[in-house]
Amino acid sequence: MALRHWRVWLAAAALAGWTSMAAAAPPSDGPPLDARGWIERVYEAVAFGNYQGTLVSTVGGAMSSSRIAHFCEGRQQFERVELLDGEARLVYRHNDLVHTVWPAQKVAVVEQRDASHTLPSLLRAQPDDALFERYELRAEGEGRVAGHDASVYVLQPRDTRRFAQRLWVERRSGLLLRTDVIGADGRVLESASFSDVTIGVRPQPDSVLKPMRKLAGYRVLRPDVGATDLAAEGWQLEPVEGFRQVSCVRRVVDTGDAQAHGLPVLQTVYSDGLTHVSVFIEPYREGRHRPGHTAIGATHTLMKRLDQWWVTVMGDVPMSTVMQFAEALTRRR
Repeated sequence: MALRHWRVWLAAAALAGWTSMAAAAPPSDGPPLDARGWIERVYEAVAFGNYQGTLVSTVGGAMSSSRIAHFCEGRQQFERVELLDGEARLVYRHNDLVHTVWPAQKVAVVEQRDASHTLPSLLRAQPDDALFERYELRAEGEGRVAGHDASVYVLQPRDTRRFAQRLWVERRSGLLLRTDVIGADGRVLESASFSDVTIGVRPQPDSVLKPMRKLAGYRVLRPDVGATDLAAEGWQLEPVEGFRQVSCVRRVVDTGDAQAHGLPVLQTVYSDGLTHVSVFIEPYREGRHRPGHTAIGATHTLMKRLDQWWVTVMGDVPMSTVMQFAEALTRRR
């Protein structure tokens, strides 16, 4: 999604499968927990539930909020996200079709959501046990978020390549109400939480579909995206331990920048089942690209030149992990 804090929320929603059924899970000295059952049940709650509310995100000391509405009719998903701070921006989604709209600029980006990042794809490609090899699930009692009773859990990493996450899961529906990303020193690096939410609302698909059809007068950008692989593009990257590649695409977007127009960007995404690291590769342009690194909340980014190429590595992981990815990338031809 275009909104950063909503992207954080969706990443945590994938994780919610670990925790949503945990409220009804047997005690630790009982039968083994069914991790796949957790994931599948809560995926259903997050992906096919009907709810709406205000999501507040705190990242790097800055706070922002969005109005979220999620509806389903059968297996049809409808979603509306409105940024409430700063420049007006809205995101509408019907299944995998996403429209991001900037009303003031009269610009809309229309694209397909990458299905390889969704939970069912991860389940098909990765054993459940691998997730528990990288994270330990711990119960932390009960809490309340936006007036709803919740069970609280922590996913504690078993190494230093990733961050811990604390989650508040609504006890009856399994909806993820809040998620904190926690640094190695125990600080909360960023947080996303509903300040108010209504669960079980009446579906209103037209509130999503009608705006998606009203693009007259807008400059509509449709990114040219095609699946590829690193080897075919002349690259090699040995994934950092515990991560695997989930997608690789070439994309060209008409940004309005004459210098960058038509230049493709290669993006490959790696996941450990909970969080993602993206590697972007594009032609180097003098005066436009400057090497460096940044940290905003849990998101760490490294930018560097590699011969005539410009490489950007970004992920909600420690900078040491980002650097490992950058160092593992080599040009083969």
